[in-house]
Amino acid sequence: MPTRDELYRWDRQVLWHPFTQMAEYEPLLIERAQGCTLYDIDGRAYIDGVSSLWCNVHGHRHPRLDGALRRQLERVAHTTALGASNPTTVELAKRLIDIAPPGLAHVYFSDDGSTAVEVAIKMAFQYWRQRSERRPEKTCYLALGDAYHGDTIGSVSVGGVDRFTAIFQPLLFEVLRLPSPCLYRLPAGVTRATALGYHLGQLEAVLKEHHRRIAAFVVEPLVQCAAGMVVHPQGYLSGAAELCRRYEVLLIADEVAVGFGRTGKMFACQHEGVTPDFLCLAKGLTGGYLPMAATLTTDEIYRAFLGTHAESKAFFHGHTYCGNPLAAVVALASLDVFAEEGTLEKLPPKIERLAGRLARIAELPLVGDVRQRGLIAGIELVRDKATAEPLGWAEQVGRRVCLHARAEGVLLRPLGNVLVIFPPLAISPEELDRITSAVESGILAIDNRTA
Repeated sequence: MPTRDELYRWDRQVLWHPFTQMAEYEPLLIERAQGCTLYDIDGRAYIDGVSSLWCNVHGHRHPRLDGALRRQLERVAHTTALGASNPTTVELAKRLIDIAPPGLAHVYFSDDGSTAVEVAIKMAFQYWRQRSERRPEKTCYLALGDAYHGDTIGSVSVGGVDRFTAIFQPLLFEVLRLPSPCLYRLPAGVTRATALGYHLGQLEAVLKEHHRRIAAFVVEPLVQCAAGMVVHPQGYLSGAAELCRRYEVLLIADEVAVGFGRTGKMFACQHEGVTPDFLCLAKGLTGGYLPMAATLTTDEIYRAFLGTHAESKAFFHGHTYCGNPLAAVVALASLDVFAEEGTLEKLPPKIERLAGRLARIAELPLVGDVRQRGLIAGIELVRDKATAEPLGWAEQVGRRVCLHARAEGVLLRPLGNVLVIFPPLAISPEELDRITSAVESGILAIDNRTA
């Protein structure tokens, strides 16, 4: 059995962490969890304020989910989805279609959010070449500024966060880019009241000029999470969907982060009555237990891939663990918990409580903007509240606030100088208060030190 010191040393020297500067990394080893609380190897407790990277839904060690996994292990842990299937995965596919926006009829399983988007990108590309009225000139994609859709080459291509993507530019394909429809730091002459019309006008201008070569528009519905929890104007999604239909451009809705109740409804698209051509899911799909993703699409898209073996119309893409029954069974159990515990019905008072606490935080001198949709929140720290002058990325003020929160027993991870609050849906009101109190005291402590 390794000692504590050995584990810390190996964590620094052997394990390479994602999105982490290993030269500056200080180990934090989480050994166990219960409910919304994590425990490190020294026994210190932390509220899981970011749902273990935006994926945990019903809390850790939920007996319904744990039990489902144990029962599935007594049957089979994995079978291939290439030319075969298993009952658990088939049932999950049907359950997802039953709760998805109307018109989505087929489910393709993969491994994570990046691949869910990658699948949609490739399907859209292939669809235009195989449908009855072929449009092979549609090879370009449209996406938003500061978008994040994953880390595979296709999903990086449609991403727009320069610090994540710039180094890989020579590997990426062409993407047309629109400014993010953010309500903070608006362009000159644009107000919150006119922002929706302004951004939809920009979208239509690009579609009007380039629609003949655009295969799809890729968008995170309602909230661009990795962009800093950027909340779009009400009506942007439905307006974009209507424009895509008008100009014959497919709509890919990346709900990897915002799906499964995070915005207050099961899927963010449901807030504006939108059925996309592709709905990409991951993270909360399994309640935060196991890697699994799903790309849902329409019958029209699906039919373009049907034909004889000799026609080579099949979708030649797949992963070893596609449709894994362990992941599928815990996803089914998660959907059962949503129904049995009234998870969505319990959200409104939590959302309101978080909003009240955020309103207080918004008054702090370092806070430039507070953004919230459902139980997703971003608190942007700035150098000058009046001018919205940003803090430098290298100053790591957001990280310093999160380290302060950790000392108070709350685990958070910032996006630069945007503090992220993204708790499990099972969070209690009292735990929400502890999260926001730790954030508030952290901001005040940093402000006092920099004054």
